[in-house]
Amino acid sequence: MLRIITNSPDETKAFGYRIGKILAVGDILCLVGDLGAGKTTLTQSIARGLDVDDYVTSPTFTLINEYEGRFPVYHFDVYRINDIEEMYDLGYEEYFGLKGVTIIEWANMIEEILPKERLNIEIKRGNEMDKREIIFSGYGKRYEEIVEELSKK
Repeated sequence: MLRIITNSPDETKAFGYRIGKILAVGDILCLVGDLGAGKTTLTQSIARGLDVDDYVTSPTFTLINEYEGRFPVYHFDVYRINDIEEMYDLGYEEYFGLKGVTIIEWANMIEEILPKERLNIEIKRGNEMDKREIIFSGYGKRYEEIVEELSKK
């Protein structure tokens, strides 16, 4: 596990960009945090690190957006799903095996169907307006390596 503190949106974006630069095909990132914690901001900067040129928005009403970068980025926002069956109807498991990176916002809402091997990213607001605590937990060798890489300065 790794905990980092960012003190501004620019620091959070810079860290997200760094994450994007080390990701590889098949990686799955699961973001959790309260409304306004910065999940979409972090996702946007991760996408920049993956060389996505399009503006990344939260796919709140479509559940998934796809972007092209170094390789495809599949961005899920499951905040508005009513039940897990909607994920099955969407064919979510096919995205997990595709040749791209999958980023899931509100992943805690679909915990029971998430792959065992993944990178969990929890974002918490700090006491100050722009301060964030970001907690990384890697499950599986690949994701433990990502956490180790991120822990280096």
